Amino acid sequence: MAMPTHIAAAGGIVENEQGEILLVKTHNQGWVFPGGQVEVGENLIDAVIREVKEESGIDIEVSHLIGVYSNTAIYKWYDGVTDVPTKVMFDFVCKFIGGELGISEETTDSKWVPKENVVDYIETPAIRTRYQAYLDFNGKTTYMEYVTRPDFEVKLNRTV
Repeated sequence: MAMPTHIAAAGGIVENEQGEILLVKTHNQGWVFPGGQVEVGENLIDAVIREVKEESGIDIEVSHLIGVYSNTAIYKWYDGVTDVPTKVMFDFVCKFIGGELGISEETTDSKWVPKENVVDYIETPAIRTRYQAYLDFNGKTTYMEYVTRPDFEVKLNRTV
């Protein structure tokens, strides 16, 4: 039996003292909240702290977990050749503690956006859905399975 392969990722919905949310503009997905793959030997908290810093220049403190998401779509990477395995993503609410807005190899812009205007920026359906889970957070963690290809579709949505 082959060992299953999953990509683990962590996302940070970063709030500042004015109630704004940190967004970064990526090359492939447009505006998103920062996050990315967990590296070998790295824990989820360290991963989200690193990803936010790398993509935006912002330092954070992780507050709490709000959602766990499985993207079970089977599709090819941007190169059209490489198979993308199932992704398991963990979204955390984070607090701004320092740093200055910047960009990286992965991002072309970063900005603070009023919480109520964030959905006006995010075009990717999966990211919009995950942000909505943040807005709807009631103390219970969301678990969701969805596919992004050929079209975005939520397969399971519940709290745990």
